[in-house]
Amino acid sequence: MKTRKFLLTGVGGQGTILASNVLAELGIALGYDTKKAEVHGMSQRGGSVVSHVSWGEQVFSPVIPDGEADILISFEKLEAIRFVGGIQPDAIVLINDYEIIPITVSSGGGEYPSNEEIKSAFAPVTENVYWVKGVAIAEELGNAKVANVVLLGALSNILEIDAKTWLDVIVARVPPKFVELNRKAFQAGREAV
Repeated sequence: MKTRKFLLTGVGGQGTILASNVLAELGIALGYDTKKAEVHGMSQRGGSVVSHVSWGEQVFSPVIPDGEADILISFEKLEAIRFVGGIQPDAIVLINDYEIIPITVSSGGGEYPSNEEIKSAFAPVTENVYWVKGVAIAEELGNAKVANVVLLGALSNILEIDAKTWLDVIVARVPPKFVELNRKAFQAGREAV
């Protein structure tokens, strides 16, 4: 198998780190050498979070150079557009159709890009862009915080990796009282793409 490089982006509190932990553990469960790195500076104050996860026969570095990510998973739309340069041609892009308005926009210093602007930014690089209403789906299930697992469910369907393996990893990562909610979120994500 060729190395698979995942770039995950989001805003603090969206579960980007949990999602990257699940992806890393999934890679191990599938028998691959797996490396992970993350940058989450001001994430506890609503800042950007970026995680790198790589699977392969042999992975030497957890950090994915610009233009080399095979898969971009963005838990927030503006974070997606910030990382167009991080993906290689024909990469898979999975975007949570959800906005968190940054202070630069709410204070009048900038504009939030429209969905059309985001689509236009990715068009020259890849046609493999999937939009999932992760937060809306999670809210229907009763807890917006499982939007990250909704997106993992969508990714599992796109990558055609056995749902049971994913769920085994997710169940091991979440508190027992949230297992059933996360199962439902995962399945809803699979059905969303």
